[in-house]
Amino acid sequence: MNQPLSRLTAAALSTAAVLFVALPASAQTAPATVEKVADFPHQVTGVTVSEDGRIFVNFPRWTEDAPVSVAEVGKDGSIRPYPNGDWNAWRNARKDELSAGDHFVCVQSVVADGRGSVWARDAGAPAQSLLVPGAPKLVRIELATNAATKTLRFDESVAPQGSYLNDVRFSPDGRHAFITDSGARGALVVVDLDSGKAVRVLDGDPSTQVKKGLVVEADGQPLRRPDGRGVEFSADGIALSKNGRHLYWQAIKGDTLYRIETAVLVGALNGSVDVAAKVETVGRNGVADGLLIGRESGDMYVTAPQDDAVKIRDLSSGASGEPRILVKDERLRWPDTLAEEPDGTVYVTTSRIQDSAFFKPDAPAALPTQLWRIVR
Repeated sequence: MNQPLSRLTAAALSTAAVLFVALPASAQTAPATVEKVADFPHQVTGVTVSEDGRIFVNFPRWTEDAPVSVAEVGKDGSIRPYPNGDWNAWRNARKDELSAGDHFVCVQSVVADGRGSVWARDAGAPAQSLLVPGAPKLVRIELATNAATKTLRFDESVAPQGSYLNDVRFSPDGRHAFITDSGARGALVVVDLDSGKAVRVLDGDPSTQVKKGLVVEADGQPLRRPDGRGVEFSADGIALSKNGRHLYWQAIKGDTLYRIETAVLVGALNGSVDVAAKVETVGRNGVADGLLIGRESGDMYVTAPQDDAVKIRDLSSGASGEPRILVKDERLRWPDTLAEEPDGTVYVTTSRIQDSAFFKPDAPAALPTQLWRIVR
């Protein structure tokens, strides 16, 4: 058995960076293209495909008081509020009229668990700003009935002000969920899905924080808001290994991929565990948003917003391996979230963050976005 990976030393990180830069262009090219599946009139982030082939997406309330938060995508590319209009009825302008705990407020991701349900991960922080009291939650929707049957709400011990609970993965046995917090102070959250108990771990740990000094670029230029602030997303992308043994994550304003044994995270639910001591450094991905591990291949797909690309990483090579470009296309403007269909087809959303009113004040509040499939 290989020895566990340890956090890279500064020298090792430097070597990894050199290897990535030096990777020949031929190794960065693969015969893959993208095919548009749907156009959306709102800014999309998450996408998921259920075991029966149904496609779901979500629209967070960032620069627009969007009229739909979670939707099912029809075969013609149309969107239908999911599971119904009532769950999607909340608006910024009506926040004092509707319960934030029983409506979608700012859904950041949707994930099918492969066990008959789709879960909506509500960050509860419109415009990535203040949390709406009672809004941070995880909602299970049963595919057979199209009904929300369970809502797990998170208090300030799990989702404090300044947090932005982002993406989620589920253990193969369906007992636990693992969530990244990409807010002001990055962290991971571990949830017991039966009891609803949740704990916040790696709060402030270097593995979940933004990397100081790193500048995220778009179109070859530093991406900054009008007031000079750059991209400041902490732990964001998340993926679970094929066997469910390891959880992987990284910050968007970061370039390093980390992992930990899920048994350690589950242990944190039941008592005091030194979780930080168990974090392993895998290697460098470069700036990345979404992560996905293929069900069959076990390879990691990585969205690369700076490169208008989706990369692929052979996890069997450990820290020595480097991601290669699977597909690069100028239409992939901020490739965001990845999902896999039962037949292995991979989907990716383009959230166009660099084109949004956060960074371009003259941009429309309702930003048109897209869903793509990768054709190999």
